[in-house]
Amino acid sequence: MPEPALNAFDPARDHSHTATLKRLEKSSGRLAAAAIARMDAQLPWYRAMPPENRSWIGLVAQAGIAAFTEWFRHPETPQAISTDVFGTAPRELTRAISLRQTVEMVRTTIEVMESAIDEVAAPGDESVLREALLVYAREIAFATAQVYAQAAEARGAWDARLESLVVNAVLSGEADEGVLSRAAALGWSSPDKIAVVLGTAPNGDSELTVEAIRRAARHAKLQVLTGVLGDRLIVVAGGDGDPLRVAKALIGPFAAGPVVAGPLVGDLLAASKSAQAAAAGLRACAAWPDAPRPVLADDLLPERAMAGDRHARDQLVEEIYRPLEEAGSALLETLSVYLEQASSLEGAARMLFVHPNTVRYRLRRVTDVTGWSPSDVRSAFTLRIALILGRLSESGHTP
Repeated sequence: MPEPALNAFDPARDHSHTATLKRLEKSSGRLAAAAIARMDAQLPWYRAMPPENRSWIGLVAQAGIAAFTEWFRHPETPQAISTDVFGTAPRELTRAISLRQTVEMVRTTIEVMESAIDEVAAPGDESVLREALLVYAREIAFATAQVYAQAAEARGAWDARLESLVVNAVLSGEADEGVLSRAAALGWSSPDKIAVVLGTAPNGDSELTVEAIRRAARHAKLQVLTGVLGDRLIVVAGGDGDPLRVAKALIGPFAAGPVVAGPLVGDLLAASKSAQAAAAGLRACAAWPDAPRPVLADDLLPERAMAGDRHARDQLVEEIYRPLEEAGSALLETLSVYLEQASSLEGAARMLFVHPNTVRYRLRRVTDVTGWSPSDVRSAFTLRIALILGRLSESGHTP
């Protein structure tokens, strides 16, 4: 096997290019200044930066050239290049300067060093220095990627914790102005149509589940704040005025079982109301085995009321019983007879001593007033529970 050329750059053997090393050490300040001057001439983003950040970039360039000199002296010794070069700058610099800009900065510095090889290298060492610079450029590229990967990982972990705090505050009813600030830091732009969707989280990595929700949200053009709390998957979704459509768009990542969408609210502070309704609906879903998936929390009002949800009871009384009461006793009486005794138009008409068309008209009025149709089995059940709760409220014996 042929012996390598004497001037070849070989990290496995001792380095003895003393003259070149001395020239590198003497030229490091001048090379750093030349790199900064070229950045100022060629990189508009560098010229636009505040002086403090430009000074940090200058220190990074100087550290990069100094690290190359040391690495050239001992190429066989592993060097923590990311620490040597980027350790001079504060961590905040990775937020002020993008990865693309850092690559441009490194490329400019390497180009300046490469253009000075013939001047810096001792006679006969030009090819050695050039090859060493090529190897170092590869190492500094890896170091750059590592620095930004670590920064992105740290930001991702922090964002995940922040998002979890926001989602937990919404679910627990503790949302306040601080939650708005945290959500804004996560990119939440305060949509005026928000619904909370709850269901069972799938087994496995919760981060994969959260990412799947985000992909579904991007496809549906929704903003989301999401998280897995225990065995529950919670999604605070904004941007669509139909909670059921929102739930259908995001249902894919949920595990088997009921998925409940809370009512629409106007801001993140009110999202706790939607979350609590969805949570109550999720608990009550066992009482309606044939419930659609997903289902609205308001469609589970009877089951929620019977399970002890006072908000559901109040909602049934205020949104069904009270409007019927205000519309006149005839509607309440007709609805009561139709639901609880006759189960038919003709039977109700006979018991009320009116024409069947009168009963039909009154039942249509019930639908207009409440939004629930007595002729629909499910709606009839809801109306009947509302009547029971309304009467109990009137008697002062509300459970």
